[in-house]
Amino acid sequence: MIAARNVRLSLGKPPARVDILHGIDLDVTAGDSVALLGPSGSGKSSLMAVLAGLERPSAGSVEVTGLDFAALDEDALATARRSRIGIVLQAFHLLPTMTALENVAVPLELAGEADAFARARAELDVVGLSHRTGHYPAQLSGGEQQRVAIARALAPRPALIFADEPTGNLDAATGNAIMDLIFARHAGAGTTLFVITHDASLAARCARIVTLADGRIASDRTSDRASA
Repeated sequence: MIAARNVRLSLGKPPARVDILHGIDLDVTAGDSVALLGPSGSGKSSLMAVLAGLERPSAGSVEVTGLDFAALDEDALATARRSRIGIVLQAFHLLPTMTALENVAVPLELAGEADAFARARAELDVVGLSHRTGHYPAQLSGGEQQRVAIARALAPRPALIFADEPTGNLDAATGNAIMDLIFARHAGAGTTLFVITHDASLAARCARIVTLADGRIASDRTSDRASA
């Protein structure tokens, strides 16, 4: 599903250049669940951005779902992300002038899906928001907005889901419910799940835990859950 080799990422130019990732090698098998753990500033979100095709590495190679991201132009890369990758972020990024239903359906329509609104309704039902489809983001709680964002990310039925600190703005109960939804989709659809977090208890829910420190992989191990 993911094959990263000697991935490096630097921002800016000398003498102000900042080196963020230092030669990352990482393989992720289809259907796996991986937690990327590490303190703030360790490079977690930067690595996710590179693996998801949101940022091009300064050096190294990234293959995702069999595609060499370095060989794709920006349009092809956007198409690859849209059809293969779902991304759930800490920030919801919902369009304020669109209802919950429209926020999920319109990206599907733009991608050419004929049943965009029907699929959007089904996804919102899965996340428990069938009664809120006509509400705008400002009329929804933080947890409800995050569930809309999850429905939008999962509606294209991606093979790979990235979740970057998806519960950071939520209370504990709502955060646990959100992660239950993400893990349920992972288990039910056999998707590959990549969770970026600094929360060790959340990381332990994944089958594998990769720890970053200063832009390098410090450890890569099977979690206790997977060993049980």
